[in-house]
Amino acid sequence: MAVTLEEISTITAKGQTTVPKAVRQVLGVDYGGRIAFRVGDGGVTVCRADSDEDPAIETFLGFLAADIKQRPEMVKALSPDLAAGIASLTEAMPVDLDDEIDGDVAL
Repeated sequence: MAVTLEEISTITAKGQTTVPKAVRQVLGVDYGGRIAFRVGDGGVTVCRADSDEDPAIETFLGFLAADIKQRPEMVKALSPDLAAGIASLTEAMPVDLDDEIDGDVAL
């Protein structure tokens, strides 16, 4: 993982710390905001704790990205039947392609 920013914070005798201002700004949190500490094989990450966020999704997406990178030949197009099934399940859902996307988007 490439490091873009590193900030150091001291842990108090009560186990508390101050989240550095630059980190709070990157996370988009302020006073009263919530953050999540996620422990994995690669270490600990800190993320904004959105109430509607699924804690397993980041791990799953990381797994999926690693698997695709490791075995790109396994990525296949959807079958016409599966594509039609997905289309029928989502046809009643309103979609506005000009709507803003919530959350972070990597290009």
